[in-house]
Amino acid sequence: MIETVLLAVGRDDETRVDELVRHAIDIAKPTDATVIVAHVISKSEYEDEVQSYQDAIDQLGLDVREQDLSPETLAEETDLVGELLERLDDAGIDVETRAALGDEADEIVRIAKDVGSDVLLVGGRKRSPTGKAVFGSTAQEVLLTAPCPVTFVREGAYQE
Repeated sequence: MIETVLLAVGRDDETRVDELVRHAIDIAKPTDATVIVAHVISKSEYEDEVQSYQDAIDQLGLDVREQDLSPETLAEETDLVGELLERLDDAGIDVETRAALGDEADEIVRIAKDVGSDVLLVGGRKRSPTGKAVFGSTAQEVLLTAPCPVTFVREGAYQE
């Protein structure tokens, strides 16, 4: 029985939101599974976000001593993760967020292990064999190392 669905999303998944949501609902709804939206932030992205936040605080002249700048907080504030959480919640799906700093593929696999994911959804786009060899692929790495079955959600998978 499927109890936990891990939906891994990255900064390039904005164009695949509809497909990702549909697949997550198709899997989670019949089994009443929880969907965990996982977002991995590279260390450089995290540092840039924190610096931008700090600059905005300084520019406004605010005295903010306690700030929650955890990866989870930053992930939930992204438009992509926020939209996924809202749409899944609107569909009646129990949804949670996990975030991490580091290498995308390694952290997605680690999160999948940590939450005991029964299935993992990962988005991607069609690429040529040369493109895969030259540029690498987070989705390919996840497919090869995940501790559970992986569904690759290709951009344009649902055509209306």
